[in-house]
Amino acid sequence: MPKPNELTRQVMVGGVPLGGGAPCVVQSMLNLPLADVQGNLEQIERLAQVGCELIRVAIPDKASLDHFEAIVRQSPLPVVADIHFSAELAIEAARRGAAKLRINPGNIGGLAKTVPVIEAARKAGIPIRIGVNAGSLDKEIAERADLSLPEKLAQSAKSYVEFCESQGFYDVVVSAKAHDVPTTIATYRILSRELPRVPLHIGVTEAGTLFQGLIKSASGLGILLEQGIGDTMRISLTDDPAEEVRACWTLLGALGLRRRNPELVSCPTCGRCKVDLIALAKQVEEHLQAVNKPIQVAVMGCVVNGPGEAADADLGVACGDGVGLIFAHGKTLRKVAEADILEALFEEIEKVQ
Repeated sequence: MPKPNELTRQVMVGGVPLGGGAPCVVQSMLNLPLADVQGNLEQIERLAQVGCELIRVAIPDKASLDHFEAIVRQSPLPVVADIHFSAELAIEAARRGAAKLRINPGNIGGLAKTVPVIEAARKAGIPIRIGVNAGSLDKEIAERADLSLPEKLAQSAKSYVEFCESQGFYDVVVSAKAHDVPTTIATYRILSRELPRVPLHIGVTEAGTLFQGLIKSASGLGILLEQGIGDTMRISLTDDPAEEVRACWTLLGALGLRRRNPELVSCPTCGRCKVDLIALAKQVEEHLQAVNKPIQVAVMGCVVNGPGEAADADLGVACGDGVGLIFAHGKTLRKVAEADILEALFEEIEKVQ
């Protein structure tokens, strides 16, 4: 039976297919002042290197449009214009090369002011993401006591989609985010059921700093992705945007949906461990950030959790008393001193095609 994200309508964001069974697209958002064009371009390049596929930029005012246009012209990634409160900014962003518009009709001036934005997107040949957040619901819906918050979010998004379609515009993507994980999950389940044709951008908004944000996002988005809900994703963190991208790929890899980077398998320490496994695992993890191979690397503390339990790893080390056995797919390759484990392991990683 097809999964929900195999049945959504596909739209193109620049050259990136979104929906219709395409792999879940990884995106992030720039966090520098738009006037710093060179800094933004350098950030885009760094994000592209770690696997970002779409980048979103906030356009706060008319003075930012020239900077936005300069970034779009030079960006290696499709650039999404994030617009609040101004239909005019959205129209101009479409004219200046945005690959997609992100708007909330509720704060852009209502449905009447959305019409010229739709026409601008149609003329530019770009999609619109309708983004609804728990903190910015239409007053009429927000005050309804007969609806739960997930129902309010879904109903708001659904009404906007239906309006766009009534205008003959179908290149629509929807997000409906909350900072609460159960609310997020329930909302996207409703949207997937009631708008099965519409690609969904999933995320937990305002998830927090690195540790909390990762836990909340992984729990909420992991459930949705496992159920086939979500055509593109952002893990929102109060941190370096590159961490958002790495987190997306790590989550997709853990679910077996997409692999780009190495996966580290490491055992918890116990009294049998005779090496500083925590320090070693952290060193391996840091070095793996420079490796762009979808391989599995194991760092195991003793023979109990050694090549046997990690036999499916592409490469690994099983540590003994001051030594380590380097192995591949459960087969021992060589024995090295503890001080040489890191170098030996990465020598073998270099050989993997």
